[in-house]
Amino acid sequence: MSDAQPNRQQEFVLRTLEERDIRFVRLWFTDVLGTLKSVSVAPAEIAGAFIDGIGFDGSAIEGLTRLHEADMVARPDPSTFQVLTFESGAAGESARMFCDIEQPDGAPSPADPRNVLRNVLRKAADAGFNFYTHPEIEFFLLADGPADGSVPVPVDSGGYFDHTSHAAAHDFRRQAVQTLEQIGISVEFSHHECAPGQQEIDLRYADALTTADNIMTFRHIMKEVAIAQGVRASFMPKPFTDQAGSGMHTHVSLFDGEDNAFFDPKDPRKLARIGECFVAGLLRHAPEWTAITNQWVNSYKRLYPQQLPDRITEAPSAVCWGRTTRSALVRVPEYGKPHSARVEVRSPDSACNPYLTFAVLLAAGLRGIEEGYELPPAISDDIWSDTQSKYLQLPTSLNEALRQMEQSELVAETLGSHVFEFFLKNKRAEWEEYRRQVSAYERQRYLYV
Repeated sequence: MSDAQPNRQQEFVLRTLEERDIRFVRLWFTDVLGTLKSVSVAPAEIAGAFIDGIGFDGSAIEGLTRLHEADMVARPDPSTFQVLTFESGAAGESARMFCDIEQPDGAPSPADPRNVLRNVLRKAADAGFNFYTHPEIEFFLLADGPADGSVPVPVDSGGYFDHTSHAAAHDFRRQAVQTLEQIGISVEFSHHECAPGQQEIDLRYADALTTADNIMTFRHIMKEVAIAQGVRASFMPKPFTDQAGSGMHTHVSLFDGEDNAFFDPKDPRKLARIGECFVAGLLRHAPEWTAITNQWVNSYKRLYPQQLPDRITEAPSAVCWGRTTRSALVRVPEYGKPHSARVEVRSPDSACNPYLTFAVLLAAGLRGIEEGYELPPAISDDIWSDTQSKYLQLPTSLNEALRQMEQSELVAETLGSHVFEFFLKNKRAEWEEYRRQVSAYERQRYLYV
């Protein structure tokens, strides 16, 4: 990007702050696990922040830096400026910008998830590709209650595509979509999902960095709108034992200029060789990147194949691909138009760090293209009629996923040593904490044995 472009964007931000009398500017960034961080800055400080950034103690942020390297700088990205209309009130309007995290000498921080994704996007650009993503984000609306680990209560009893009559869920989606649209995040679909209280909102496709920023904004807005309506929005992968979990099915595509690199009109399946290699890369390295796309102990309860009262869960457990089945790890939809050629990755859940998730998915696909991986045969329409044992399986626990990740040269290279090592350390600690917990299930089953 030329110097003139960011300068114009900075001028637009400064002019808008003055014209709309914005009182608070929130500078956002994420830690390694994808938790949103924020600092509010007076509008008068923004011009200086564009030049020098905002200094802060990086050692207080999860995984950002080591104690003896505490000083870090958050530099706002003017292209992400947006007025937060839903926060307007008597105190005036507020706005937000995402930040790039830098070291004191101005070098990009190796611990910044945005920087991790940018590095892989540059690699794709060097190969002639732009990477686009389109997420389908599932989450639960729950009655507001104590955060004591007790079983939560969904706000409705609806099912897939039900037009719920419960005021909270119906009004929630309408208000949530309007709020997203007001700040420039385009929504493609919204509907009730399979489980009681479960919602889905699909964001329109965009370049991967913009989409990751949008997902972070999306999660914040969902929680804010829910609280305003007296309920809670949860992105926990699987809050209920006998209901489906919440995924973030992610459609991805590579473009070479204006041309969709996944589309080949001469192929009977309309799938180009580049698309085949990309899918093959996703499949071959899936066990290695699963710890990133499914980063919590609870994530693996969703990926466990389960017979529910009315159906089998659709979350993938086997490493395979198909056309129509929703139980495959990767689905290659039938293309209606050349520009719609894409690949759907169905394992990520909605509690992942989107920057790191998009980074490892793109890196795996690019590796498939670079090495010319061969695409294995597609599965039948019903994976459960196939013999599951003939497929490589996804990790069945966070512990197993970490072991696979630890051995992955691809993931280590993609994340960089700082994020790679911190992530493994943090998640091993989570696993050890989980291992020593005695659950309600165990007490009910064994207390009086």
